[in-house]
Amino acid sequence: MATPDNTEIINSALDHIVAGYVFPQRAAEADRALRARLAAGEYDALSGAALCEAVTEHLQEACPDKHLRLLWQDEPQPLTAPADDGAGRAAFLALMRAENHGIHRTEQLDGNIGYLDVRCITDAGAGAHAIGAAMELVARTRALLLDLRKCRGGAPTGAAMWCSYFLPDDEVHLNDLYERSTDSTRQYWTLPYLPAPRYLDRPVYVLTSATTFSGGEDVAYTLQAHGRAEVVGETTRGGAHPTARHPVTEHITVTVPTAMSVNSVTGTNWEGVGVQPDRAVPAEKALGTAHEEARERWGQR
Repeated sequence: MATPDNTEIINSALDHIVAGYVFPQRAAEADRALRARLAAGEYDALSGAALCEAVTEHLQEACPDKHLRLLWQDEPQPLTAPADDGAGRAAFLALMRAENHGIHRTEQLDGNIGYLDVRCITDAGAGAHAIGAAMELVARTRALLLDLRKCRGGAPTGAAMWCSYFLPDDEVHLNDLYERSTDSTRQYWTLPYLPAPRYLDRPVYVLTSATTFSGGEDVAYTLQAHGRAEVVGETTRGGAHPTARHPVTEHITVTVPTAMSVNSVTGTNWEGVGVQPDRAVPAEKALGTAHEEARERWGQR
């Protein structure tokens, strides 16, 4: 089988974007901009990862969306996309199980301050017991530091479950998710049942960095919007749109945002602007800053 040339690669990627991107008008604008660059020969000398980087940069210039990307994988991937999302979901759940459902560390810090280092937002169904076990371990602390500085994404259902632990019941409307392909909106509310006690009437600090992304931003943004947490650290990366992945070649995948999150409090989301911290400090100082304040204000002496 002949290797696709750059014209075929970019045409295929743009076809997926036009067909699936959550904002059709913006997709059309990006399509025109990239085809003009292609016709001008801007990609003729590029290949592999360099091509993907250039196309991604130009896509995001035409349509500012951090999830809109052309990705290079060194290892060849299957060219045939699954008939449904079952295979992708199975792969995601297998990864979550291998990574302890994103829960990297649980600790009781000085002053009886709880600490959770969460690096991915797992699926609510598969990860409920792991999230519950972590929350059980910090249930009797006087304040909690939720560290999302290395959290780069995950599942909306898991974000809703994490947020549910910090809100009082199942009557809090968190956000809505609009899906272009079905022209439908799914509402996310706090959950009525959780495997561990809710963490109420005590302060929560969410730690962020410039690499906190997607599902991690969802948790930070939602808790901040509901006045339930203080965000300490850096402005996050700014990706609010769930995506679909489409193979273009054995080494290239295009990611296409197919849905849009709308927060019930703000009426918008963090796309392109990130979650703005209440206390802006360098990411490497966020833990120390939040712990010192929590220990002085709320900790056991």
